[in-house]
Amino acid sequence: MTDTPSPVTASAPAPAAGGNTDLLGLYRTMRRIRSFEERVGELFVRGLSAGSMLHLSIGEESAAAGVASAMRPQDTFTTHHRGHGIFLARGADPARMMAEIAGKETGYCAGKGGSMHIADMALGHLGANAIVGGGIPAVVGAGLAAKRLGTGSVSVAFFGDGAMGQGILYESMNMAALWDLPVMFVCINNQYGMGTRVDQATRNEAFDERARAFGLAAGMVDGEDVEAVAAVAKDLVDGARAGRPAFLAISCYRFFGHARMDKSPYRAEEEELAGRQRDPVKIARAALLERGIAGVSALEAMDAEIATEMDATIDFAAASPAPPLASMFRDVFAVGEPEPEPVRTRLDRVLSKEIR
Repeated sequence: MTDTPSPVTASAPAPAAGGNTDLLGLYRTMRRIRSFEERVGELFVRGLSAGSMLHLSIGEESAAAGVASAMRPQDTFTTHHRGHGIFLARGADPARMMAEIAGKETGYCAGKGGSMHIADMALGHLGANAIVGGGIPAVVGAGLAAKRLGTGSVSVAFFGDGAMGQGILYESMNMAALWDLPVMFVCINNQYGMGTRVDQATRNEAFDERARAFGLAAGMVDGEDVEAVAAVAKDLVDGARAGRPAFLAISCYRFFGHARMDKSPYRAEEEELAGRQRDPVKIARAALLERGIAGVSALEAMDAEIATEMDATIDFAAASPAPPLASMFRDVFAVGEPEPEPVRTRLDRVLSKEIR
């Protein structure tokens, strides 16, 4: 029997000016996520998105940037339906992401995944999942494979606070702890599961206590401070890589409604205004200026460069072709397996014979 891991520090002090912080890099990642998500919203308004469900992660950028900074290239991960920013932080091409959200052939999944089902094995993305908690058990399997093969990789499951009510999370945490797997569970607590505030869904919001009960190393951190997120995440990821599975809860505030069409009538305007004061992007920018790490002109130039990059993603998505009908069965059947004939093609063939 192994001893229960000691609690991990829930916050980290901000490094002093001249320290070995990578706050500028973290800010750049968060700014790219923020700008990309804003363009996703524009894509929807212009009627170019595939489907009507888009879930933006604006306000949660520190979770993606901070945890991703602690991961290595060989690490794998799964995301929930609000996972654009996480994938971008892990090195995704924003143009291909936007094309996927637009349902275009040039997207990561050739337009078949859309906003909520993007995946890319080359970057370790084992898949986004629209089912609450649906992607969590995949990291247990990935962690088991990594341990058996000795790859030295960690597998990270990203999910929202709504998944804290799903039994599959607790089964997965128990197995990860029991087998000492290189796995980390990351709960991005944006305070709402659809329209239900977290304190109306659970009596005890100390989510780290639940993880410790299974024998995991665990921590909680305020997502308004990206450096704190990065510091705590590094401790936990490093421990997971050494066979001590971990859990991290990151408290953020979801700036907008559950989905793009949700105007969040369940939240008071005063609450939203207060919540948006916890903007991790603005807080990081202010810290950069205060410590003299970067000046106003340098940050403005960076922001402009990122804006230009993200503007181009919409142009790329709009100009990309839709997937051809003949590709509908591609990647569904094994290589070499005959593909079934599409119903439309079969009807055309039958009707053409009748006409003759």
